[in-house]
Amino acid sequence: MTASKKKAEAMPDPSHDSSSPTAAVLTISDSAHRGERVDQSGPAVREALAAKGFLIVGSEIVPDDQTSIENSLIEWCDRVQLVVTTGGTGLAARDVTPEATSSVSDRLVPGIPERMRVEGANKTPFAALSRGVCGVRHTSLILNLPGSPKAAAESLAAVIDLLPHALDLLRGQTAHSSTG
Repeated sequence: MTASKKKAEAMPDPSHDSSSPTAAVLTISDSAHRGERVDQSGPAVREALAAKGFLIVGSEIVPDDQTSIENSLIEWCDRVQLVVTTGGTGLAARDVTPEATSSVSDRLVPGIPERMRVEGANKTPFAALSRGVCGVRHTSLILNLPGSPKAAAESLAAVIDLLPHALDLLRGQTAHSSTG
């Protein structure tokens, strides 16, 4: 990872429960990458994940460039179980986060972004314009969220309780409980 695009990276806290899933947050934004605007979505996503017990290993601001996004996704998937992106999921010409995610994923998990859009539609009809996807790369999950802080937080809230189980399944923990 080059120093110019690296935003922040934290070493895991040794006192943190090692069974907690690890995560990284990528903010996809040309203007934030250039330092022209403050990233508000990334910190909101990090806070929500940490509140649910995820160990945030790092975060990064990446420009709206498919190759840059793909390279960052590949690097982070080699290090963490969950990579959450925020931004680049709309209809603008430079919104290529879903294409980058699909390109590096072994397979897609359509139910997760479907749930985000259904829940989002209860708040705004514009939720249908989000093209975010969710994909699996090896044993890591990649989840695309919208770029606005409010939409990112609401979308994540719609699916955050599903993520630990999805990560367990990716680690081969496929036993089902007898209840449910």
